[in-house]
Amino acid sequence: MPADQSPRQRDFPPLRETPGDSGSYDIRIARDGTWFHEGGRIGRKPLVRLLASVLWRDDGGIYWLQTPVEKGRIQVEDAPFTAVELSVKGDGRGRSLAFRTNLDDWVEVDSAHPLRVAENPENGDISPYILVRGRLEALILRPVYYELAELAEAPPADVAAKLALADDCLGVWSHGVFFPLGSAR
Repeated sequence: MPADQSPRQRDFPPLRETPGDSGSYDIRIARDGTWFHEGGRIGRKPLVRLLASVLWRDDGGIYWLQTPVEKGRIQVEDAPFTAVELSVKGDGRGRSLAFRTNLDDWVEVDSAHPLRVAENPENGDISPYILVRGRLEALILRPVYYELAELAEAPPADVAAKLALADDCLGVWSHGVFFPLGSAR
């Protein structure tokens, strides 16, 4: 390339309008947020961050890695990210909560990034999540969830009625929104 020619001026092949479906990539994200390729752990965080930047989930719950040129399905055991740290500022309705993911991104809990708690119908175990982006969630790791649970409080009657919550429901406030965590039992 001549010295006076920038990389943007070079001739690159045109990108397809619709990425080609390459089928599946042999990539798996374990429940603890560890990424694997062909059975081996991907240990380089910058590479995992790069892959995560092209990760998305479709309406059917299938996870994809998609570049402008191709896309392929990957396996995700639970959620593609984990929440490994909790930051708390303020209290009550004025509180703001934020979680750091295993890839060092911070996500503030608000109406666009809600908390949810799913219960396993077989054994009653709960799994708490925060929406990171699109349809991608982070599983809140157990020690971090315990920190969150220490902040739990009963909602005011008007909020409980509006959200149709059980009488013994506890939850947390963040950015003026009440997020139910579950029963006090």
